[in-house]
Amino acid sequence: MRVAVVGATGQAGTVIRSVLAQRGFPVDEIRYVASARSEGSRLDWDGREVAVEDCAKASFDGVDLVLMAAGKGTSKEHAPRMVEDGAIVVDNSSAWRMDPEVPLVVPEVNEDALGSIPKGIVANPNCTAMVAMPVLAPIHKAAGLKRVVVATYQAVSGAGLAGVRELEEQVAKTADQAEGLTLSGSAVEYPPHTVFAEPIAHNVVPYAGSLVDDGLGETDEEKKYRDESRKILGIPDLRLVCTCVRVPVFCGHGAALSLELDRELSAADATEILSCAPGVVLSEIPTPLRVAGGDVSAVGRIRTDETVEHGLSLFVCGDNLRKGAALNAVQIAESLIKIGRLPAA
Repeated sequence: MRVAVVGATGQAGTVIRSVLAQRGFPVDEIRYVASARSEGSRLDWDGREVAVEDCAKASFDGVDLVLMAAGKGTSKEHAPRMVEDGAIVVDNSSAWRMDPEVPLVVPEVNEDALGSIPKGIVANPNCTAMVAMPVLAPIHKAAGLKRVVVATYQAVSGAGLAGVRELEEQVAKTADQAEGLTLSGSAVEYPPHTVFAEPIAHNVVPYAGSLVDDGLGETDEEKKYRDESRKILGIPDLRLVCTCVRVPVFCGHGAALSLELDRELSAADATEILSCAPGVVLSEIPTPLRVAGGDVSAVGRIRTDETVEHGLSLFVCGDNLRKGAALNAVQIAESLIKIGRLPAA
């Protein structure tokens, strides 16, 4: 198995490297690829150093699997030539997710979609939607999803290292102003914000992503949540409205979900179903701190919603850098081995 990690020096690429090692993925030869500015730097793999290559100059001839953790533009430009060189590409960007010839996969939910990969590319879903998929799929199977209202609680790491640094800087520079913050938020002077629409420290920002020019007033993060959920769950007409909210948490995305079902499903029955669902763990109070570093979606606060017929409400939380990105990509690769699309150990 010859594997290339593209974007190896970035946030998601770093976690992919860690997950590959932790899960004992069958790597016989590994290559690290990034942008030109990282060329020549060295990263560890199994006790030895591997030099980082420039993606623009690298050949992927002989590579079986590319785990791509670069941006949308890089993927659009380079993924097709990686496939031409003979690799299967598992891409973490939004570049290919809604392409009808590219499967969008969460292995616990729709592994069968890997049976057809016409472009040689498999897409990894948006990290926010990903957290909910292992929870929503068994509920849909049991009672049919009719409508979903979701409010997300997204960690700053979802905006990359720049988002993490902005929160760190704002917290550090306002630490001595706690009394002013207690008495009046306006008395606190925050450093300039560039990553988020408003200061993120000590705040909640109901705006993640960029506005989409579709007349709906939604952001691209909200549109991704709806469109990708429909594709993964196989419900093209699912009614779903999403409000994406950025919160001052370093790692771990949460979501409050209100579901309208086709058939009655009690909170007790839903809890029983989810207790056996792959990739899901029950939690009385699911929080980002509880799921950090973990590989499952934690779900709790499961209760009946009496405002709609056959209503159910719950809260789900997961590590956005692991299951939301790196882990799911590696699990897709493991599924490709299982079905014979990649060489086994």
